[in-house]
Amino acid sequence: MSSPPLLVALRGVVKDFPGVRANDEVDFDLAPGQIHALLGENGAGKTTLMNILAGLYRPDAGDIRILGEEVRFRSPRDAIGRGVGMVHQHFRLVERFTVAENVTLGWHTPRGLIRRRPLEREIAALSESFGVRVRPERPVWQLSVGEQQRVEILKNLYRGARILILDEPTAVLAPQEASSLFESLRWMAADGRGIVFISHKLDEVMQVADRITVLRRGRNVATVEKAGTSERELARLMMGRDLTQTRTPPGRALDETILELAAVDADDDRGLQALRGVDLTIQAGEILGLAGVAGNGQRELAEAIVGLRPVKAGRILVRGVDATRWSVSRRIAAGVGYSPEDRLRDGLAPSLSVTENLIAKSYRTAPIGRRLLVRRRQARRHAAELVRRFDIRGAELDAPASSLSGGNLQKLLLARELSADPWLLVAAQPTRGLDLGAAEAARRFLIELREAGKAVFLISEDLDELFALCDRIAVLYAGRIMGTFRTSEADEERMGLLMAGSTGAGKVQGA
Repeated sequence: MSSPPLLVALRGVVKDFPGVRANDEVDFDLAPGQIHALLGENGAGKTTLMNILAGLYRPDAGDIRILGEEVRFRSPRDAIGRGVGMVHQHFRLVERFTVAENVTLGWHTPRGLIRRRPLEREIAALSESFGVRVRPERPVWQLSVGEQQRVEILKNLYRGARILILDEPTAVLAPQEASSLFESLRWMAADGRGIVFISHKLDEVMQVADRITVLRRGRNVATVEKAGTSERELARLMMGRDLTQTRTPPGRALDETILELAAVDADDDRGLQALRGVDLTIQAGEILGLAGVAGNGQRELAEAIVGLRPVKAGRILVRGVDATRWSVSRRIAAGVGYSPEDRLRDGLAPSLSVTENLIAKSYRTAPIGRRLLVRRRQARRHAAELVRRFDIRGAELDAPASSLSGGNLQKLLLARELSADPWLLVAAQPTRGLDLGAAEAARRFLIELREAGKAVFLISEDLDELFALCDRIAVLYAGRIMGTFRTSEADEERMGLLMAGSTGAGKVQGA
C-alpha cells in the first residue's frame, strides 16, 4: 500500500536579494499529521523559504508541490486557496475590529452581509475544537499578545488551511502561553494538518517537533528525526561549530557612580503609577541586572532613565549631575545609550536605510555632519565599518533596515548605540528572539562595554542570562525594588519569591 502524498515538497528553491542569496537550492518536505521544525540562526533563510511557500515571494528557481501537484503562487491568496496559511511574527490585525471581524476580514463574505451572532458562534466552536480559545466578540485592542496570536491562527483555520506555518511563534509568548500553543499544534497535527514551526530555540523544537530541518546561511545542512538528535547536535548544525557556554567572570566595579536613582516615581501610559520609590545605583565597570516578571514596571523604568518618560517624584543622577529634567538629547550627549525592548517600534526606523539608522546619533558631528549637511561618503564609510565590526549579515547599506532579520536588527541597534561610546547602556531584553549566535554576540558586546570601564543596566526576564552576565541583580515587583543581590551570593529560589511579590524572602544583599 502506497503512503499518502506529501503535503509540501520544495525542491531546489533559490531566492536572491540584492547582494544576498537567502535560499540556496533548498529542499524541504512536510507530511500530513507532522510538526516539522525549521531551525536556524537569524538570517539563515527560514522566513524567506516559508514566505515563498505562502505566496509572498516568488522563487528564482526550484519547484513547489502541494499534494504532489506542482504549483506557482502569484500571491498569498493563491497559496491560501491551496490550503497554505502563515502566522507571521508581526500580526496583521485591525485593532478596533472584533476577533470575529478580523477572522473573516478579506475573505469571501462582504463585511456588510455578515450576520454577527451566527459568525461568533461558528468561530467560538472552531476556537474550542482546536484549543485556540479566544472570545470572538472582543475587540483585538483588548487582547493580550498571546490572544492576538490565537486570532491569527483562527483566521487561517477558518480559511481551511491544511498547511500552517508559524514564524517564531513563541517570541512574544510567556512560557505558559507557549505550552498552550504547543498543545493546540498537536491537536491540529492529529487532525491531519501539517505544521511548519520556524524557530531558533532548541528546547522548544525538541519539545514540539517530530522532524527538524536546519538551515545555515541559506542552505539545508540537515533534516533529522527528533528522536535521533540532541540540542548539542542541533546547535552545532545551526552554527557550524560547537557553542561553548561559560559564566562570565565578575567585573571590577570602579569608584565612580554612573547612574543613581533616588526614590523615583513614574506613571504608565494610562496614568497609573508604575514606579514606586525606586532606588538604584550602577557603578562604572559593572553590569547591574533587573529581574522581574513582565509588566512590573521594567519598560517605565528604562524610559525614565533615558528621558522618554517624565519622573513624577525623585531624582536621576548621571555621573553625579542631576539629570531628572534633562531632555533625551542632553542625556545622549552625556553618554546615555538605549537598546529598547521593541527594537523595530522604538529603537530603529525600519523604512530608513541601514546607513541612515547607523548614523542616527552621529549625523550632526564631524566627520559625517558638516553644518546642516550629511557627508554621504563619510556616512557610508562609517556604516560599512560598523557592519563589518559588528558582523551585521545581509546588510546592504542602502537597503531598508526592515530587510534584516531579527538578530541582525539587534546587532544594528547595538552597533549604533555602542559606536557613540556611552558611559551607560540601558539594554532591555537585548537577546529576546535571537538565535544562539546572535545572542552570544549581543552578550559579548555588553561584556566589552563593562570591561572598558562603562556601566550596563541589563533588563531581562531570563534568569540564566542575568546570572551569567551580571555583577549584581535587582528584583522589581509592582514598580518597587524588592532587593538587590551580588550575583555570587544570590539564591534563585529567594529571587523567584521576590519576583512573585513575597516579602518574606530574606534581607537584601549587596545593595
